[in-house]
Amino acid sequence: MLNILVVDDEKNIQDLMKDILTDEGYYVGTTGSITTAKDFIKKNSYDVIFLDVWLPDGEGLDLLPFIKENSPNSSVVMISGHANIPIAVKAIKEGAFDFLEKPLSTETIMATIEKVEKQIKVKQSLEYFKEKEEKQIEIIGNSPKIVELKRQIEKVAKTNAWVMILGENGTGKELVAKSIHYQSPRKDYPFVDINCAAIPDELFEAEFFGYEKGAFTNAFTRKIGKLELADKGTLFLDEVADMSLSSQAKLLRVLEEKQFSRLGSNTKITVDLRVISATNKDIQKEVEKGTFRQDLAFRLSVIPIYVPPLREREEDILLLANYFLRKFSVENKVEPPILSDEVKNTFLNYNWPGNVRELKNLMERLVILNSESIIYNKDLPPHMLGNVKLEKEESIPITIRPLKDAKEELEKQMIKKALKVYNNNLKEIAKALDIDLSSLYRKIKQYNLEE
Repeated sequence: MLNILVVDDEKNIQDLMKDILTDEGYYVGTTGSITTAKDFIKKNSYDVIFLDVWLPDGEGLDLLPFIKENSPNSSVVMISGHANIPIAVKAIKEGAFDFLEKPLSTETIMATIEKVEKQIKVKQSLEYFKEKEEKQIEIIGNSPKIVELKRQIEKVAKTNAWVMILGENGTGKELVAKSIHYQSPRKDYPFVDINCAAIPDELFEAEFFGYEKGAFTNAFTRKIGKLELADKGTLFLDEVADMSLSSQAKLLRVLEEKQFSRLGSNTKITVDLRVISATNKDIQKEVEKGTFRQDLAFRLSVIPIYVPPLREREEDILLLANYFLRKFSVENKVEPPILSDEVKNTFLNYNWPGNVRELKNLMERLVILNSESIIYNKDLPPHMLGNVKLEKEESIPITIRPLKDAKEELEKQMIKKALKVYNNNLKEIAKALDIDLSSLYRKIKQYNLEE
């Protein structure tokens, strides 16, 4: 139940409101001055504060900054015996939730409480989803390229610089954008994403700027645009290189001026936002081809960040696979299956053209459809078994040399691969290679494979 404080110098008002609210099961405290109200607020946490405009030791409005600083989650409802529109407007501007005129009726008081409770529920829901989303933006991986990516994100997030994220489809560019936002000073404000490729030219202004009721046919209500929604937060422009040149010109103008008007209105709206964009295209080549404005490219890519494809972060493949297996097993309330050695090898030698998205979707499918406790190659899509990457860095040159040397080189590559597959678990490696542990130790040392 809500904890409520009534600040009013009239004893009959205090008693009336306490009787009404306690009958409904709420906790109610009462006091009659600004000084004592400050003591109450310092010692207790209140969901609602009913505050009289005129008090013996000052104006109720003077208490609003104190409440904002010491009890920021409290909803303040101003009450007054004299209808005064300028004071009511000022109170709302300074953060009051509502303004009520005396005499107060039970219906008015309870209607106000109901509105506050709805607001609290909405706020709690938003906080829940924000917390849930923040948990889902963790970037999984320990490979050198991902460690460097995390370092870049942490460094860039603290600034207000605009960022362009480059990378293939499915690499996690939106995840990087959200990670920057939620580590930045703007994290408590909106993260608004927009797929630029999905917006036709004729709808650009309506989507970005919004419109007033009656601005055009079928504009039955006012709509807030993406730019306005992102005020004080982050605007994420996904697939930005797929915008038409005319849309690019409109976007550049508004991003430089940070001002725009809704369709059907002449009123200028000023926004403060950070822009993060993303593309899977080579932006410089798009500029050279004349399909992307160079001035917009310069404006958006103050700091470019490259997200590596999955094939360039081999060390993370099995880590990600097991992470998604656990995640989808929990969601579907089943025991997580285990990847067999042959599947691990297939994963490490597969190109992953769809990158992390492809791996994620595959793991979800395997959790749902696989009835065995172990996943084998037969459970994988057929194309995965034929799409194997060429590992030039690990290929053995075919040159005439002593067989002993060739055998040692093959042995070295086999152990090196096993160290990756089994994440340096020497017992598992010895078992897979069918040698005893002491021999494995000796060979690792012999081939300088120690970390």
